[in-house]
Amino acid sequence: MAAIATTPKAAQLLQTLSQSTGATLWVPGSLASIENAQIYTSSLKDQIASIWHEYRAFVFCLATGAVVRAIASLVEDKSRDPAVIVIDRDSRFVISLCSGHQGGADELARLIAHQLDATPVLTGASASLNLPGIDILGLPFGWRQGSGDWTKVSAAISRRETVQVIQEVGSTLWQAHLPQGHSFYFGFPDDRESISPKARVWISATKRQFSPDADIPKVQWHPRVLWVGIGCERGTSRQLIEVAIAQVCQHYHLATEAIAGIATIDLKADEPGILEYCRDRNLPLKTFPADSLRQVSTPNPSSIVEREVGTPSVAEAAAILGGLGEVGSRRTEDKGTRRRGNGETGRQLTTNYSKIQNPLIVPKQIVKLEGEPGAVTVAIALSELEYTGRTGQLLLVGTGPGNLEQMTPAAKTAVTGADAVIGYSLYLELIQPLLRPGQIVESLPITQEKQRAQRAIELAQWGLTVAVVSSGDCGIYGMAGLVMEELQALGWNGKIPKVEVFPGITAVVAAAARVGAPLMHDFCTISLSDLLTPWDVIEKRLEAAAAGDFVTALYNPRSQTRTQQIITARGIFLKHRNPNTPVALVRSVYRSDEQISLTTLDKMLEFPIDMLTTVIIGNRSTRRHADWMITPRGYSVS
Repeated sequence: MAAIATTPKAAQLLQTLSQSTGATLWVPGSLASIENAQIYTSSLKDQIASIWHEYRAFVFCLATGAVVRAIASLVEDKSRDPAVIVIDRDSRFVISLCSGHQGGADELARLIAHQLDATPVLTGASASLNLPGIDILGLPFGWRQGSGDWTKVSAAISRRETVQVIQEVGSTLWQAHLPQGHSFYFGFPDDRESISPKARVWISATKRQFSPDADIPKVQWHPRVLWVGIGCERGTSRQLIEVAIAQVCQHYHLATEAIAGIATIDLKADEPGILEYCRDRNLPLKTFPADSLRQVSTPNPSSIVEREVGTPSVAEAAAILGGLGEVGSRRTEDKGTRRRGNGETGRQLTTNYSKIQNPLIVPKQIVKLEGEPGAVTVAIALSELEYTGRTGQLLLVGTGPGNLEQMTPAAKTAVTGADAVIGYSLYLELIQPLLRPGQIVESLPITQEKQRAQRAIELAQWGLTVAVVSSGDCGIYGMAGLVMEELQALGWNGKIPKVEVFPGITAVVAAAARVGAPLMHDFCTISLSDLLTPWDVIEKRLEAAAAGDFVTALYNPRSQTRTQQIITARGIFLKHRNPNTPVALVRSVYRSDEQISLTTLDKMLEFPIDMLTTVIIGNRSTRRHADWMITPRGYSVS
């Protein structure tokens, strides 16, 4: 990413942004004193032209008209042009100017706006309809774009015309998270329905040829669900392997874009032709020992092959194992209902081919090429779950007390940039403005923390970037520990999926800020919920905190069914503290229904206390002054 500034104020703004994003800051020679900046001495227009193809995104702090004039001759095609962002000099607005979808300018504008606490300006039709762009729909799942008239299909969607979607393979999660009132129609109409689509979207492993004279515009996405099994003689050329795969796909009307990977026997793990083909196509290579391949039932076993390599099938068996390996032990469908349009819910990874009786869709084909020695055997299996080609990430996010202004810019960026966001419904409602079209947003009840963690890990293992949100700090009574425990139980190597923790303002810190400075000396936090901790353990901790003169914050003090714990806790503290010890009761801190009560230890139960209340009990030196609560640190006051 390149950041372009032409004035001192703009340079200062973009310098801070560059430090947090890794962008290269470019300034004219008149601003040569700016630290960590690249200097250009030509005109702005010539400078942009010289670096246009070196960056995937350009961020200008400049008048929009000046930017338009600078890039006008450089803009070619939205599928190739870099993203172009414009920020006004007061950093109030972040404008997605060019390549909003495929270039990623819309998402980048949202991310930068969260960094600057600004308003993103998105003018594309899909943004106004709260829909993902049809030309970027499959990117999170690793889908490959096929042929079609993307501009006309996008136009039909923007006009809210009926667009028929025929999805034969791949994840249907995107369907489950469309807004109400969308204009997509899924599947084929029957005789009772009068559906007249104005555009069509195919999501398939099949390669379709669209006539330029078709009555409606069409496009196709290709989920990567095809595993190609290969058998070949030693020394077979890359060219022959490529021709063989292309010929077989063409004969069976399969898209090479839908290839997930190549599979073969481990004896071929160093075969140059196979390695070169995988490298050039950026495809994974899976190899299996003969013992594993021999266990697979195939339609065309060969005794000759068995004598040579120890298994009656290489190409067919490897293709089947390659495809099954993508599913492994992971669930592909949840117990929830599937969604096919409005009104239903769904959390499955995929609903298509969830019970493949025979994954081998192309039996072995032997291909020879005139002038090339040897032969290649090709077989193709259909995987239940597409290959994303991505390394999954888990972003463990603390959202703070509930007001977006109290959430860190990094945490906001993590939520907006994630493919999927998982959390308790109340927390998701509080961060609703951060969510964007096309995201997978799943809420689970407050008692299903373990299921939340498992679901997040499942999606990350598949290759998605998943934000798991907790109120306050995710590492304090939040989801961070549970997610990492679950990863550990699965034998996590500490690297894949990647994990990043984003801290947040926890409840005790937020509550303390609203009542003054009660935490100026040693303090502790204790949850009174005995769902996960035995009550006798909690009582011991309360006794220790009270006897040790810690300022103490009580979390989860009272629920509808759990009412005695707060009474017992107060009784323990009364044994060690003066009845007049200041106590703060802060409910729904920083939220619209915030309630603050300052009282004393002996009278605290006269006030409403529930699960949304944080109770702060002062120590022996804590005092109250007007409407503030202060715990002296011990500094001398003159």
